[in-house]
Amino acid sequence: MKALSWNVNGLRAAKRKGLDDVLKRFDADFVAFQEIKMKPEQADFDFKGYHALWNSAVKPGYSGTLVLSKHSPLRVTNGLGEDDDDDEGRVITLTFPDFFFVTAYIPNAQRELTRLPFRMAYEDRFKEYLKVLDQQKPVIVCGDLNVAHTPIDLKNPDGNQRNAGYTIEERMKFSALLEAGFVDVFRTLHPERIQYTWWSYRFNARKRNIGWRIDYFLVSERLMPAVRSMSIEDAIEGSDHCPIVLDIDV
Repeated sequence: MKALSWNVNGLRAAKRKGLDDVLKRFDADFVAFQEIKMKPEQADFDFKGYHALWNSAVKPGYSGTLVLSKHSPLRVTNGLGEDDDDDEGRVITLTFPDFFFVTAYIPNAQRELTRLPFRMAYEDRFKEYLKVLDQQKPVIVCGDLNVAHTPIDLKNPDGNQRNAGYTIEERMKFSALLEAGFVDVFRTLHPERIQYTWWSYRFNARKRNIGWRIDYFLVSERLMPAVRSMSIEDAIEGSDHCPIVLDIDV
């Protein structure tokens, strides 16, 4: 099974920049988009061969997630469970007989860390939600988790220690998620590899490869032996993020 995850920073913009060619190239069973910035009723296109499962933000032009699946799920849940009022469209869970497939767009702490308290509370809820799923069956998680976990995961760790995405608070929350029974697939397969998934639009950062690795595939620990490969497709443009691709036997 192949899965692709990509923060497209606007789905309609990505469509104009060659998204269909990317989908055709990888022919993935699952495609998870984050930051789609639109509602399904605004779409003047479809994705042939896929079930399109949307979780759009209430606020126009903001956030939102979408999963394309070649396989019909038993159930689709938006947000962090039935009691969650997810008005920012941040999480979609697909239930299958043998696993859960989850995509997430974790909140950014913002400049001056104005949203860090909200982010911290959200991280706790997200971890507990995944733990409940993992008790039932294995979980595949993907998306823009908005954190560079270790110094190797960004170009300038020393200069970013109190910037959103690399605070000690955010990094500790990510460590806690791994300690709860999940595996960072890319870093486990490639302990020393330096590759990034996001680059600022400022200062010619992408051409200079001044980036961050903030997009992830995580799997339940017991699924890791089933992983065949994971790649960061950093040659693909069309967004300030690049796609990541997982090949796994499930």
